Amino acid sequence: MIVEVVAVGTELLLGQIVNGNAATIGSALALNGFDAHFQQVVGDNHDRMVAALGTATERADAVIVTGGIGPTQDDITREAICSLTGRAMVRNEEYADALRRRFEALGREMPENNRRQADHPEGAEQLPNPKGTAPGIALLHEGTWIFALPGVPEEMEQLLNDHVLPRLRAASGDDGTLHSRIIRTWGMSESAVAHLLDDLYLASTNPSIAFLASGGEIKIRITAKAEDATTALAMIEPIEREVVSRLGSSVFGTDEETIEPVLVRLLADKGWTVALAESATGGLVAGRLTTVPGVSSVFRGAIVSYSPEVKDAVLGVEVGGGVVSEEVAVAMARGVRDRLGADVGIGITGSAGPEPLEREVGTMIVGVVTPEGEGVRTLRLPGDRERVRTYATTAALHLARLAVAGSWWKR
Repeated sequence: MIVEVVAVGTELLLGQIVNGNAATIGSALALNGFDAHFQQVVGDNHDRMVAALGTATERADAVIVTGGIGPTQDDITREAICSLTGRAMVRNEEYADALRRRFEALGREMPENNRRQADHPEGAEQLPNPKGTAPGIALLHEGTWIFALPGVPEEMEQLLNDHVLPRLRAASGDDGTLHSRIIRTWGMSESAVAHLLDDLYLASTNPSIAFLASGGEIKIRITAKAEDATTALAMIEPIEREVVSRLGSSVFGTDEETIEPVLVRLLADKGWTVALAESATGGLVAGRLTTVPGVSSVFRGAIVSYSPEVKDAVLGVEVGGGVVSEEVAVAMARGVRDRLGADVGIGITGSAGPEPLEREVGTMIVGVVTPEGEGVRTLRLPGDRERVRTYATTAALHLARLAVAGSWWKR
């Protein structure tokens, strides 16, 4: 089954909003075994929207439209669908009254414009939206499904999962199930991972293997299609086991598991606490670590030591000839561990740019000290200042993971 995504909104064309909805839908379609050959972005113009939808319905079995179903004058997706399909616009007075009562319960008077959200093309089904006021639309027109979903990401995603994907699965006539397992790694390049798994990639079509790179981490997706989830998981298991065996300590989690809870769990298992001394990352590592519920049991605190004077006075670090060095990173880790009474200390310093600081831009250094030893790593990271800082933050968390696990990295 071929599904096309049409994203509506002039703000998308102007770059004022990133089209994250298309990525979310594309990923969901792939995981469910649907083909997506094209995506379109069109502004809030009636004629161009009708043309875009017409093109999509001609070459796809189903079209998912995001955006343009709100209450304002430029929300004209409903009108465009009516023009395309030759259907009249009808109003669901029951929903309009329910929407009015919803506003009254909040102590507010509903603007007249909101009544437009009760409108839909004749013959379409309105999809309930528990997170917003704009219901989605599902319309089967001349054998092609047309779905209109809100542009607000959390609203769009709920309607996609609750209403659109089930209808697509039923329409495709495929009673099987598609199941995926994500193996998450750090420390190896995408090309190195692909090389190590090349024979598995070439030999297996069901389950299939795909590689995904983002944020300095490499993900390996193993997808199996079978008559039920139990069978699909059984097909995935031996390939997953082989992948983990080959990639070793670079593997840190599966599926939605991220590095932060993994590190917290490792620390808790050891009965260790951790403290951070951050320079170039400016508190980003601490910010990510403290997103984990219950982290207070292992996290002692952080010191953002940006100037040499602070490093010296607070951490007891004598920077000597410069702040961007492996000696300083390790000294920061030792100093913060001692000052905050932690078992593990992490120190991060570097030259994030845009102007070089002692070392070339992108040079970031992470030192880790544990009760079992200490290590330091100099990283050469690409991109602008924010990308360098983001990648360094991820690297610091992973180097701490390896150190706590006793899998110290090679120099």
